[in-house]
Amino acid sequence: MICEMKLREALKSICVYKNIMDKPVMTWVSRLLERLEQGHGEPALEAYTSLFSALCSEGCSTLGQWLDAALRYEENSYAQLVARGEDNPVLTAAARRDIEIFQLLAQKSFAGFAAELRSLLGDTYKDVLVSLPQPGQDEQASFDFDSLTEFYRLHGAGLFAKYRAFLWEDSQLFPVEQPDSPEPAELLGYEMQREQVIANTRALVAGHRVNNVLLFGDSGTGKSATVKSLLTQPGLESLRLIEVQKEGLSDLTRLIRTLRTKPQKFILFIDDLAFDQDDRVFSVLKTILEGGLEPRPANVAVYATSNRRHLVRQTFSERAGEEVDTFETISEKTALSERFGLRIPYQNMDKKGYLALVDHLAAREGIEMDAEVLHHQAMQWDVRHGGRSPRSARQFIASLSVE
Repeated sequence: MICEMKLREALKSICVYKNIMDKPVMTWVSRLLERLEQGHGEPALEAYTSLFSALCSEGCSTLGQWLDAALRYEENSYAQLVARGEDNPVLTAAARRDIEIFQLLAQKSFAGFAAELRSLLGDTYKDVLVSLPQPGQDEQASFDFDSLTEFYRLHGAGLFAKYRAFLWEDSQLFPVEQPDSPEPAELLGYEMQREQVIANTRALVAGHRVNNVLLFGDSGTGKSATVKSLLTQPGLESLRLIEVQKEGLSDLTRLIRTLRTKPQKFILFIDDLAFDQDDRVFSVLKTILEGGLEPRPANVAVYATSNRRHLVRQTFSERAGEEVDTFETISEKTALSERFGLRIPYQNMDKKGYLALVDHLAAREGIEMDAEVLHHQAMQWDVRHGGRSPRSARQFIASLSVE
């Protein structure tokens, strides 16, 4: 174990978790320890307040709390090694040593730092030091080598260990801290369709190679909600959802390549997908769905929603085009949907199902109304707004709530 007297020197020797040492919190920790050791009171006071500010900006109250999160979620070579199920004795020993150093640091308290400042600054700063904020202390680090290793084995490290939903924009991943993921109880109707999606996803999480999925049909029927609700399904905790705009398809293969070695399972979610004539990313999606020379990883699947079964918008002029074999051209475009192994239709609800949904939503919102009157108004809403869908039913109930 590293001696506390040598903590500042030990931090300089961190190897595996070097990126953590570049964080503002650790920059101020190192500076505070150095200034205290040198007996420079005023610079040490500045480092103390800067460290407190850096911790607060990270939403942490103690060094131990911050270190626990940093060690779990920052990418590092040891976490990647464990996630891949590989072994490297030298790297493992270096990681163990780094973690022991961080364990010692986690037990340092602001009260202890403040006491050292008082001895250096004396009566001149007496009033200032009395009012210094002193967060709590971790009597014992909440992390150790074995617990972190097990965490890496199950979850890996980095963004995918911390977040479950992401946006792929401008060739970058942006985590979504609070994704719009409906609970299963919030979704009514279309049980058969959702069961197919859930079964396919459970097979993906279990490590099987599964079909890509296309949910197509009428607007407002809950296609997107079905996909987003997968994050709230029990047993799918290793699932990650990455939403991709159509414009981001052109460089999606680069993202897919990086996902291959991750322990999590990934759904690439393309919402409201449709192509115009001569769309440049049309062929890119075909390659992603079927795989080129480099096959799609077993831990990745593509789920798309569309209001069009064949995904490609067609005009009458296309059908009467100048190509020699117009039928062959049209067939090539409409065959894109066939590259999704699982194609699930979502059609507008029948009258009985629609009114049952209206009754359920009205009860949830505490709306007390004669059933016959409620149903009559619901059908009037359907005539004026078109489509017996969950979206239409929610909008109707919202209009009653306003009234």
